[in-house]
Amino acid sequence: MSRTKFVAALTMTTALGVGAASAADLAMRPYTKAPAYVESIYNWAGFYIGGNVGGSSTNQEWTNTANTTAFGDLSPGQGFRQRGSGVFGGGQVGYNWQANNFVAGLEGTLVGLDNHGSVLNNVFGAGLDDRFSWRADWMVTVTGRAGFAVQNNLFYVKGGYAGVNNHLSVVDNVPPFTGSGAQSNWHNGWTVGAGWEYGITQNWIVGLEYDYASFEKKNYQLAGAATPATYAFDARPVDIQSAVVRLSYKFGPLVAGY
Repeated sequence: MSRTKFVAALTMTTALGVGAASAADLAMRPYTKAPAYVESIYNWAGFYIGGNVGGSSTNQEWTNTANTTAFGDLSPGQGFRQRGSGVFGGGQVGYNWQANNFVAGLEGTLVGLDNHGSVLNNVFGAGLDDRFSWRADWMVTVTGRAGFAVQNNLFYVKGGYAGVNNHLSVVDNVPPFTGSGAQSNWHNGWTVGAGWEYGITQNWIVGLEYDYASFEKKNYQLAGAATPATYAFDARPVDIQSAVVRLSYKFGPLVAGY
């Protein structure tokens, strides 16, 4: 082989080798994994404050335990039970802790209610002319909450202390025996409930809630100015049931979870 042909062959072989090496380098590029998908998780943890409005009903009962007044048509053991409904609303404040999808919290509420009623006694006694009136006007609760979060939705149950201010009165304006008396008492009790909340933004939360509360019995003295002054009743709000729409502001941002 001539020297010229040898140089040409060597040049072609080198070029082919370089091309093959370049192709091999292209085929051996390292594999890069696609970035993981990051899903936003609503953070329920933190303080919140808000208001609620809805309706409620009170089941009220009162039973005469002693009557030595010149008025009053009920004898011991006689009494009434009546249910009254009205507007219910107030405020709530609380704090939530969150671990993955599980949420626990403490909450306090203060609400006003307009549940009241009256009964004209036309069943018991001789005169059948006593008018009994009652009202439950404001209530507080201190409860624990436990819930399960699904993104912006929180489904929860709650339970704890409830207390309500209750008023009972009687008026008899029909001679020969007339008189009137009234008393208010604070009744301690308990409450349970359940609800659903939805985080519409990072801070604003709306929800629906139902609660049931039951209260202790207290003694009321309704003799007023009568002498001797004994016209006593055992009375209580047997239960208060409420359903409300809630709006709360939460002091906490959305965070990303992996």
